[in-house]
Amino acid sequence: MHCSSPKMVCETKIVADEHDAIQGTKKESIILSSSQMWTSSTPAPNPLEENDVRKDTVLIREFERTDHAEVRRIFYEGIMERIPNTAFRGILQQSQTQFVYALLTLMCFVVTKSLALTCCAPFLLMAARYFYSHKVIHSYLACALHTDMADIEEYYMKPTGSCFWVAVLEGQVVGIVAAQGREDDNTVELRRMSVDSRFRGKGIAKLLGRRVLEFAMHNNYAAVVLGTTAVKMAAHKLYESLGFRRTGGSEDYVLPGMSRSPQERLFFQIRYQRYRLQLREE
Repeated sequence: MHCSSPKMVCETKIVADEHDAIQGTKKESIILSSSQMWTSSTPAPNPLEENDVRKDTVLIREFERTDHAEVRRIFYEGIMERIPNTAFRGILQQSQTQFVYALLTLMCFVVTKSLALTCCAPFLLMAARYFYSHKVIHSYLACALHTDMADIEEYYMKPTGSCFWVAVLEGQVVGIVAAQGREDDNTVELRRMSVDSRFRGKGIAKLLGRRVLEFAMHNNYAAVVLGTTAVKMAAHKLYESLGFRRTGGSEDYVLPGMSRSPQERLFFQIRYQRYRLQLREE
């Protein structure tokens, strides 16, 4: 099984005042409210509101060994959400696949002359899509959980120019993100971003994304890049809100662990999109 990490790429510039606002280094943690993004100055909280602010405070810090179980859980649950999204929502983005399935349904009627079987055909096709989405994504998970997500310290904490962070809310790990430096083109890749489904809608993903941008700037990378197979538009809007611009992609991406059998090719397709945020000119 081939489990190599896919290369991911992404274009935009951060305005000058944002450069001045970014603080911290790789070895520092940052504490942020999920309702605010880091700014150059933050007014002192009202004492009457201090307790409410503390409840909503998100700590972004580096990964520690004791985080491993929670990190793997958040990653696993986030990837598992892709199964129904890819099987059902994904087909709405694939006009060619829709045409093929319509043709198969028509052929079913021509061959069987049965209206009942023909009406069942779309449901059988969707069931097959779910089965192969489950199969392929489980294979991808097996690769990830036996490579970088099996030894986060070795893959992200020890190499120069890479790091892994967790978001902590009320003492609980609720989000993850990684940065992996690429010396060949002086970019850093944003990877493994995921937020516990129970804590979404609090701006945590945006804080994690900004932590990677901060890290890239302080380590003098020229750009931050990423690749995503996310079906939900919310993920793409998040990247664009951080300043990323789409630079390309593939309509029939091959996930690590895929066999590319004829059945997989018929019932599993996934769109891959690349994004880039240019931090400085080379």
